[in-house]
Amino acid sequence: MIAVVYSGSNYADWRLADRGRTIASFKTGGINPYFNDEKQIIQLLNKNINLIHHAEEIKRIYFFGAGSFSSDLKNIVHNALSAFFKFGRVTVEHDIDAVAIACCKNKPGIVCICGSGSNAAWYDGRKVIANNYGLGYILADEGSGNWLGRQLLKGFMSETLPDSTRKKFEHRYDLDRKTLLEKVYRQKQPAIFLSSFAEFYLEHKNDHYLKSVIINGFSKLINTYLLPLHQQHPEVSVHFAGSVAANFQDYLYEAAAGTNLTIATIIKEPINNLLTYYSNKN
Repeated sequence: MIAVVYSGSNYADWRLADRGRTIASFKTGGINPYFNDEKQIIQLLNKNINLIHHAEEIKRIYFFGAGSFSSDLKNIVHNALSAFFKFGRVTVEHDIDAVAIACCKNKPGIVCICGSGSNAAWYDGRKVIANNYGLGYILADEGSGNWLGRQLLKGFMSETLPDSTRKKFEHRYDLDRKTLLEKVYRQKQPAIFLSSFAEFYLEHKNDHYLKSVIINGFSKLINTYLLPLHQQHPEVSVHFAGSVAANFQDYLYEAAAGTNLTIATIIKEPINNLLTYYSNKN
């Protein structure tokens, strides 16, 4: 039996399969070594009945997650998974690697994550080539759910939201300036809180102001990361994965119009493609 996992900071998507047959599909809390240590990860795993029931049967674990890009960070996840799955061989890679495999398989392409966070890279058909992107929710994440949340809260607290948008926000949320600042600056994992406001954008997708923010975020993502990569590799298409890219793909195409980018793929979650890929290898 194999386990395939794709994790952001908010949640982790799991698939358990045996001889090509899916045994279980479920979500747990996110596993990000920036925010979770080994003990916390093991505690999270011990809360899921599917994992407890199948732990000894699982022989291969393929984990892809946000934050798992350096050896030290990968080791945090690897050690926790190895302690829980005592008879399993664990592979830990970055989430951008999952998007490359899910969208491109063994063909080259430019791959981009745009979900709760954002990132982009060149994939040569065998491996993702390291770059200086993926700087996280404070320094980067352009166009992502986290970035959208920041713009919304900044507009609300600075009183620059249009009246109609502000009324929608106040109707949806019982939040004041003090509470918002507390959640952003003093509570744990503010990126999760910020990215939760992507739901508000989706609920009011046709709001003129919110649409302009989304397109602006996509434009920043394209101009900052994708166009430089495309200049280096003009012969390939761009592949997207993530809830924001998928939920607002019409705005993504609008933001890309006028550029020379060719968008080949937009998927919400890479997990099913990953499961197919690794089921065929085992």
